[in-house]
Amino acid sequence: MGKNDLRLFEPPPFTWNGVQGEGMKYFAELFVKLDQTNKTTEKLEIIQDYLKKASDEDKLWVLYIFSGGRIKRYFNYTHLWQWANEHSGLPAWLFEECYHAVGDMAETIALVLPEQAKESDYTLTYWLKYIESLKDLTEEEKKNKIIDAWDSLSKSGKLVFNKLITGGFRVGVSQKILINALSAQTGVETNIISHRLMGNWHPDKTTFDMLVHGDSAYEDISKPYPFYLAYQLEGEPKDLGSPADWQAEWKWDGIRGQIIFRKGELFIWSRGEDLVTNKFPELEGLNQLLPEGTVIDGEILCWSGTKPLSFNVLQTRIGRKNLSPKILKDAPVVFMAYDVMEYNGEDVRNKTLVERRKILNRIFGETTLVALPASGGLISPIIEFESWDELRKLRETSREGSTEGVMLKRKDSFYEVGRKKGDWWKWKIDPYTIDCVMVYAQKGHGRRADLFTDYTFAVWDNGKLVTFAKAYSGLTDKEIREVDSFVKRNTVERFGPVRTVKPKLVFELAFEGIAPSSRHKSGVALRFPRIARWRKDKKPEEADTLDTLKKLMVNNK
Repeated sequence: MGKNDLRLFEPPPFTWNGVQGEGMKYFAELFVKLDQTNKTTEKLEIIQDYLKKASDEDKLWVLYIFSGGRIKRYFNYTHLWQWANEHSGLPAWLFEECYHAVGDMAETIALVLPEQAKESDYTLTYWLKYIESLKDLTEEEKKNKIIDAWDSLSKSGKLVFNKLITGGFRVGVSQKILINALSAQTGVETNIISHRLMGNWHPDKTTFDMLVHGDSAYEDISKPYPFYLAYQLEGEPKDLGSPADWQAEWKWDGIRGQIIFRKGELFIWSRGEDLVTNKFPELEGLNQLLPEGTVIDGEILCWSGTKPLSFNVLQTRIGRKNLSPKILKDAPVVFMAYDVMEYNGEDVRNKTLVERRKILNRIFGETTLVALPASGGLISPIIEFESWDELRKLRETSREGSTEGVMLKRKDSFYEVGRKKGDWWKWKIDPYTIDCVMVYAQKGHGRRADLFTDYTFAVWDNGKLVTFAKAYSGLTDKEIREVDSFVKRNTVERFGPVRTVKPKLVFELAFEGIAPSSRHKSGVALRFPRIARWRKDKKPEEADTLDTLKKLMVNNK
């Protein structure tokens, strides 16, 4: 295959206001502009501007990528590293130092390779087809094609191309921003856009017009609905008004999912829009329970007796290609249903919560929690309470039932799209906390690539500091700069991008759960660790011990 053979993939040049467009240039500008702002309104305007001038083919791919679609990678990072290092002409040590300074391989390559005097005007779609064509090539052919691409792209073009080929394309655009921008540009309602962007669609199998305007998007019988997401409760529950207006349920700690039963087939979708039907064979019994044309919202949980097992047990099944008999025995799952979006083929999201709950009761019957029902499905019980103080006391017993707290839902609420304030709230129990010492630091990514923002923490064990957790969120920008300055002034050793620092800074970590772990030297693993505060009032020797953590682990069983 010659250097120019892939031109056959290039779609005809498109025009906007009579001017020939440069698809990859527009896409690179889109990425750079989005990366330079944290303001929602600005991001909305940037995406709308892109949608105005990009071709339909490129817009379709942007929707796919920004919605979490994956671009397959046909080589490993080691190969890419070697090719870029060789093509840059830099000594290996200098190339590696550049990487450690930048903290991102795609950006490092874009910066060290020479700038091109003239950039190709190929479209985003062309370059994605170009990447796809690498699939069946030899290693040497792949190398030549990647270098050819680098040599025909500008610095920003190289950056987004590298992001695409490494599978590391992340941009701070929420699904809500994307949907609002597309809705504003096309005139299609946001709830319809939300639904059409979900499911297992691919740009190779549809067009922009069919996806956004056509009815064909609804022909996929496995297509899920957008999830309704709750905010953390702000203030006190009494501020919500009368308890009689609210329904309370336990907040389950599992994998959010949708069960879809249409035309005799069962589909299971995760909140991350992954089709995970084959990963949970225990739920096949729902085929016999659900009426035709039913979509249920709920939580996938590992279950024992009358309560869930810890999330760490569920993690033993996540990512496994093959489920052994032992795994199925040790980590059996149920689907805890707490809402319904479709019933008998009818979209019931515009019915009130009370009406939807009656439908759930019709399907699942008794709300009593039992051991592993034959169908694999349970209904989340309603917590009966008459006052907010009574509910507060019940909430304090959450850990006894292996739940994270309480969900509050207004009884007259509809099933909305995305995260909205007002009708659904999560009232979580207070997290566990531990005081610990920072011992390692590493630079972040993106806007924080030049700052040490990723930290490793340790607690005391027989007079020695033992690492047990990493965290990178919870500090203010000012505090991050202070810690960064400390790391640079107090580095003891360097291991690639990691810095060992003098154990002087104490932080309070918050986390949701703790479980035994053979992968960690400390023997424990935390769930959702984050920095609660910088304990400038404490000396390192006052930090907590490993025994303290292990006692929390015993209490968490």
